Amino acid sequence: MIRPHGSDTLNPLFVYDAAKNEALRKEALTLPSIMMSSAAAGNAAMLGAGYFNPLTGYMNKADALSVAEKLHTTSGLFWPTPVLNLVDDAGSIKAGSRIALKDPNVAGNPVMAVMDVKAVETFTDAEKKLICEKIYRTVDPEHAGVAEFMKQGKVILSGPIQVLNFSYFQSEFPDTFRTAVEIRNEIAERGWKKVVAFQTRNPMHRAHEELCHMAMQRLGCDGLVIHMLLGKLKKGDIPAPVRDAAIRKMVELYFKPNSAMVTGYGFDMLYAGPREAVLHAVFRQNMGATHFIIGRDHAGVGDYYGAFDAQTIFDTDVPKGALQIEIFRADHTAHSKKLNRVVMMNEAPDHQKEDFILLSGTKVREMLGNGIAPPPEFSRPEVAKILMDYYQALDAKK
Repeated sequence: MIRPHGSDTLNPLFVYDAAKNEALRKEALTLPSIMMSSAAAGNAAMLGAGYFNPLTGYMNKADALSVAEKLHTTSGLFWPTPVLNLVDDAGSIKAGSRIALKDPNVAGNPVMAVMDVKAVETFTDAEKKLICEKIYRTVDPEHAGVAEFMKQGKVILSGPIQVLNFSYFQSEFPDTFRTAVEIRNEIAERGWKKVVAFQTRNPMHRAHEELCHMAMQRLGCDGLVIHMLLGKLKKGDIPAPVRDAAIRKMVELYFKPNSAMVTGYGFDMLYAGPREAVLHAVFRQNMGATHFIIGRDHAGVGDYYGAFDAQTIFDTDVPKGALQIEIFRADHTAHSKKLNRVVMMNEAPDHQKEDFILLSGTKVREMLGNGIAPPPEFSRPEVAKILMDYYQALDAKK
């Protein structure tokens, strides 16, 4: 199986030993505590699950700035985005403190992790702006990722953590949330050698489904891991339970047995386009995928990134050999009226725009809300039914 990023074996930061976990929970009650941001809690979940291997905790200022500017830590580890625990005020916490990190996303704010603080530092306004410019390629406050990052504090708490639970991801999505450890184990159990991963924060229409089939066939893959984001999204995105139901129905009906695994991970979307695409590749390698599909406008939002910037960054900014996972580059896929099948649009040079069945997200949402199924060439009827029920229920509440 493909090696994890940066180490020979996967080193998740979750405390699996039950006695040690319980002892840490008791100790946490006696420690000074801070409330994490949702972003920091998502980072803790990813660290605990092994997705952010080989990191041992939150980055310090020097590493965060080095990653933003050079895509590697001060020690030389290739990494595309800062992994931070930012707060407004550290209070009495200082280097050498041992603290409890409280979860902002669960009622009662239970302790999610215990942290040994190595440094307490502060970003200047200019440094936070620099990180935005490098990671998001914009400082526009209308950008969802920029807005979220800028509202977090400037005080950086860095150091190793021990993770005690996976927040609401495991409790609310018990059938879908999987750690990198669990996915690696399942890949091994299924006997898959070549595995392609597909990232999604949306339900999958016919174009997505066929893209996965194309990738599997062209790469000669044994299996596909559909890996959906379960964390916070932007306003208007479809909630995870609805996406989950729609995707599972599609796999059940339109994929061969033992060819596709439906899973999810706990993280808040960054909307960082190319940089986030590289982060996605890093943690897909950590979960055991050998290949990763990157399509048009991957992890993008609005018009901040070029359509294929998330692919070209692997040529321009990722050093050769930095990652073992390979990228499957995809164009926009759509149903061709001429060929009566889904194709990559760049592979149909004799087509005009009107030769494809193309529907905007706004148009699809409008149809679903009105109880009108999109054409079967665009969306499987069984998937459309799940989405229609959701949008109609949403409209009924207005």
